[in-house]
Amino acid sequence: MTKTSKDYLSDILKLNLSEPEFHWLTSAVAQISNTKSRKDLYITYSLCTSKIDDRPITDFGSQDFEWKDYLEIQKASTLEVSRIFILSSVLEAGEEFLKPVQQLIQVADKTELETFLKYLVLLPEPKNFKFAAVEALRTNIATVFNAISQYNPYPSEYFTTAEWNQMYLKAAFMQQDLKKIPEIGKMANKDLARIISDYAHERWAASRDVDPMFWRPVSNFLEDNLVDDIESLFKSEEEREQKAATLVCFHSTSVEAKKLLDTYHTHLQNVEQGDITWKNL
Repeated sequence: MTKTSKDYLSDILKLNLSEPEFHWLTSAVAQISNTKSRKDLYITYSLCTSKIDDRPITDFGSQDFEWKDYLEIQKASTLEVSRIFILSSVLEAGEEFLKPVQQLIQVADKTELETFLKYLVLLPEPKNFKFAAVEALRTNIATVFNAISQYNPYPSEYFTTAEWNQMYLKAAFMQQDLKKIPEIGKMANKDLARIISDYAHERWAASRDVDPMFWRPVSNFLEDNLVDDIESLFKSEEEREQKAATLVCFHSTSVEAKKLLDTYHTHLQNVEQGDITWKNL
């Protein structure tokens, strides 16, 4: 029988919870699955904070779990994984739990919402919870926004191009770490390249800086104003902007990019050798 995310989460929790904690959790989940009780779900979920001692997970096991690395990157805690285990378990138990889980998300406090968003990909049929992910793009609470945008594979799998573009621009506007947004190369698109140029011009007109990482998605769309924008970066006194321009052109196949590199090649050798990358810019 193929193991599901719920099964792997159970294995991880068994390694990291005390025996009484694990027994309470698995017994409560079994009861919910048997009774199909929405009330039991809500009670168990609310009791988590008093029944589970929230601490960092230190042992992710030796099994090949698809999301193991992701849990490590997100520094998952016992309380977070316990909550996701409960939701995964009841969703697997029956379709009648879909609406109750969606309602739990809608009434979640900030910490609970961050957990939902970070680990949506571990739930059965993650697309059923896209409403929460899209709603998180509207928040000005950095920790909530970062829960969906940083490291999270959900946006690149389930967002439309417009939604992903909105997230990327919002991350820049909120001055969040753009290096932590995954799949930028995969999600790059012409509309985003135009948006990046427009936003940069607004910032420059207001005498404000633009994070050099912001330009990463434009490599395959170097034309018109974007060529001039990248040349401006090459001419900048800021070394990071020069390096970003070099990276943009190095990863581009356009004739314009080649021309720019022929003229501005201070950092080209280091880029070619892999000493300068988007990861270490």
